[in-house]
Amino acid sequence: MTAAGTQGDPHTTIQRLCQLGGVSRAGYYRHFDAHAPACADADLRDAIQRLSLAHRHYGYRRITAQLRREGRVANAKRVLRLMREDNLLSLRARPFVPRTTDSRHGFAIVANLTRGLVPTGLDQIWVADITYVRLGEAFVYLAVVLDAFSRKVIGWALDDHLEARLAVEALDMAIAARNPAPETLIHHSDRGVQYASLDYRQRLDTRAIAISMSRVANPYDNAKAESFMKTLKAEEVNGKAYATIDHARRDIGQFIDTIYNTQRLHSALGYKPPVEFEAELHHSTNLPKCGNISVSLN
Repeated sequence: MTAAGTQGDPHTTIQRLCQLGGVSRAGYYRHFDAHAPACADADLRDAIQRLSLAHRHYGYRRITAQLRREGRVANAKRVLRLMREDNLLSLRARPFVPRTTDSRHGFAIVANLTRGLVPTGLDQIWVADITYVRLGEAFVYLAVVLDAFSRKVIGWALDDHLEARLAVEALDMAIAARNPAPETLIHHSDRGVQYASLDYRQRLDTRAIAISMSRVANPYDNAKAESFMKTLKAEEVNGKAYATIDHARRDIGQFIDTIYNTQRLHSALGYKPPVEFEAELHHSTNLPKCGNISVSLN
């Protein structure tokens, strides 16, 4: 523009134009502030919707972490705002109802060896638990074993009974996968009959694995295993209609192996999946690996 009175200091020019247009300078700047982020919001909203469809049970924190892993600059509060506006906040799990733990038995109970103990490497503490899975007209049961340091599921078994052999099958898978050194590992579980049984304890004794059990009515003692079960229900089981036990075994196994262990971001691992976390750990010289907790089998 070359008209008289509009050249010179840009601030004076803007002020003169605002006077001619009958608007305030503050209103002029607010106009641009309102439109500049709109384009950025549209791009970010598109990315959030894509991730929410791929990970339908991710909350805003995990969506933010995934955006950052993709190289995007994302603020958690902004992601939360956009997810609220688009009704993309994650689904909530239904309350846990059926009981899978029977601690009223005649087998020996041992103390909680993990209380106050923080693992510093792999295969120092394993945690185990059992949950139910609903089929069309029946229930089946899932036993899992996790590494407490990496949160990786290292053993699991699913069947239509709650006998000790269900838990033993999951333990055997974990032992075959990790082959822990003798007297370096604590196995922690609740006081259920499956874990207190002679068959299960013999498996642990044979490998010189120390046995630990939660205190009475204290789910926090086995919080890491409980956390996995909650994730499994929210992100795989709830809302699914498994026709048969084979259907459930196939889909749950796929969830554990290809989603939970290899894709799902864990806040406790710096928003990394367990497989990636363990791979980085193996290549790191700064973090200790296994064998840093000395356990007593007495």
